[in-house]
Amino acid sequence: MTVAAFKPPLIDASDDPTQNLQTFGLLDLVQFTRERTFSNNASKDFHLFFVGRDDVHDILKYVISRARVSIYLNMFGYDDDELNEIIMKKVLDPNVTVLITLDKSQAGGKHEKALLDFDRKYDLAAFDTHFTLGQSLTHQISHTKGFVLDGKVGAEGSTNWSDSGEGTDKGTFFVTGQLGGIGFKAQNNTQTIFTDLDSIARFQAKLIAEHLAARDQESAVDPAKRQRRLQIANLPKAAA
Repeated sequence: MTVAAFKPPLIDASDDPTQNLQTFGLLDLVQFTRERTFSNNASKDFHLFFVGRDDVHDILKYVISRARVSIYLNMFGYDDDELNEIIMKKVLDPNVTVLITLDKSQAGGKHEKALLDFDRKYDLAAFDTHFTLGQSLTHQISHTKGFVLDGKVGAEGSTNWSDSGEGTDKGTFFVTGQLGGIGFKAQNNTQTIFTDLDSIARFQAKLIAEHLAARDQESAVDPAKRQRRLQIANLPKAAA
């Protein structure tokens, strides 16, 4: 069965601050499912999406681009150009607190390198952006794949940020009503989005703890791969 095409929503709202998460609800994401509806007994604060069936890539773009206050992120498998472009806009926005934790084994990737290059150029701590490359508290891989946005929306799952990890289909979903197209490929992955405030509070605390554990390991890391620490002399000076 082919679902009729319809006008795509504004997916990447990075440049429109009126598009935010203040009134976000999970029903905003029904448009990214094959059925374009949720069951009558579906949870109102938790939903599970399936890579290869639902448009997970655009779900991630939709919610992350609407973050206007904070992003707490720990991502194993950070290799998505479009999501990275959105994150980089947040990184350079002093109105958005950004905390990024990436696994040490991923340190050679181009997006991790871009963070380091941005830090050397802009001194990211001055923009209230903090990142680290490390491992778990017990020196295993940092395998978390999730984030909390604005203290309102959380996400976690098995999905890597990559074409095959997310089942990226480059826009055919809103034309044909299903994922696919030339070169389409998808791993078996799941992605949850949740708005349950208790889960969000506990997950954000966990993301901060994972970040601090990884940051404390930096003494054993090549100094060239560390974020520069903001010096008091470099803080913006208040107007007289």
